[in-house]
Amino acid sequence: MASLGLTWLDSLEIALDLIEQHPDVDPLTLHFTELRQWVLELERFNDDPQHCGERVLEAIQLAWISEID
Repeated sequence: MASLGLTWLDSLEIALDLIEQHPDVDPLTLHFTELRQWVLELERFNDDPQHCGERVLEAIQLAWISEID
């Protein structure tokens, strides 16, 4: 059975949720620690916080940047 909610692999969906929650933020100015915390606070997010690495956060940041460009 598939789990409900977003996982670290859902970088585009996470980015879209972050854009909605933080519309005035430039993702290039975010520290990864802050980005990680924001992802963990998303209502739809449901994954192990330990499964997050720098490459995962980079993918989320890149998706966010490409969506607002």
